[in-house]
Amino acid sequence: MAQAAAVAKPPAPPRRRRASATPRRLPYLLIGPAALLMLGFIAYPVISVFYYSLQNYNPTKPWRNGFAGLDNFTKIFTDDPQFWDTLVFSAQWVFVEVGLQLLFGLALALIVNQTFVGRGIGRALVFSPWAVSGVLTSAIWVLLYNSQTGITRYLADMGIGSYGTSWLSDTSTVFSAAVVADLWRGVPFFAILILADLQSVSKDLYEAAEVDGASRFKQFWHITLPHLKDAIILSTLLRAVWEFNNVDLLYTLTGGGPAGETTTLPLYIAHTSVDAHNFGYASALTTVAFVILLFCSIVYLRLSKFGGENK
Repeated sequence: MAQAAAVAKPPAPPRRRRASATPRRLPYLLIGPAALLMLGFIAYPVISVFYYSLQNYNPTKPWRNGFAGLDNFTKIFTDDPQFWDTLVFSAQWVFVEVGLQLLFGLALALIVNQTFVGRGIGRALVFSPWAVSGVLTSAIWVLLYNSQTGITRYLADMGIGSYGTSWLSDTSTVFSAAVVADLWRGVPFFAILILADLQSVSKDLYEAAEVDGASRFKQFWHITLPHLKDAIILSTLLRAVWEFNNVDLLYTLTGGGPAGETTTLPLYIAHTSVDAHNFGYASALTTVAFVILLFCSIVYLRLSKFGGENK
């Protein structure tokens, strides 16, 4: 009996081998070298800026180099009126540029989202300035604003203005001229992002609104804008940071002039470090600019309720 029971007993199932941990770790191992390189390229400059912000570091005056503590920051807030002037102009520049780029970008996105003959070519023309680099954009507008061969000469030929007028050297026109030049390149950024979000709006919503008798404006206000909320918040935040850090266009167009009228805080930092070789003080200015951007970004995201539900 015992022998028969032993024969009838089914064999034990084979032991399962433990799943190797290597396949699960393989993706991390593959991206590890690139992640370390990116971390090094990002972390080292940031740490260096924080370090030199506490130092007196000027290669042309090595006898003055050494630990400065918070002296650089004290000088920024108590003994540097140019810092406040450039900070105020930076805020003005960001507010005007981002506001106008958003308005024109939204308008262009709404236009090219419609169905019309040649829409593909129209979209390509609208988006093409965004593919142009900042330095090349500056070079184009420097030629357009040239007093001998640019816009002002053709206007003078038509009896508008006088010959030899340079909008970039006149304190009353330089800001507007720089704004127009940057608008040409910045508007497509908003148009691209907003158009991409517009194409995800269900047409059923508009059809239902038309059945209910809603006007085009009410459809835009109650359907389009709420749907575009997160895209607008994100694009304005990104563009505000980029405009605040804008150096190439203003440096090429005006160099911060005339008489410092177009000197932003990053441009002031560039002059302090590259021209004056005062890298310690420039690092302190950079640290302050970083804190200002970080604080404003957090406040903006909280006030705008980014990612929240639209009511």
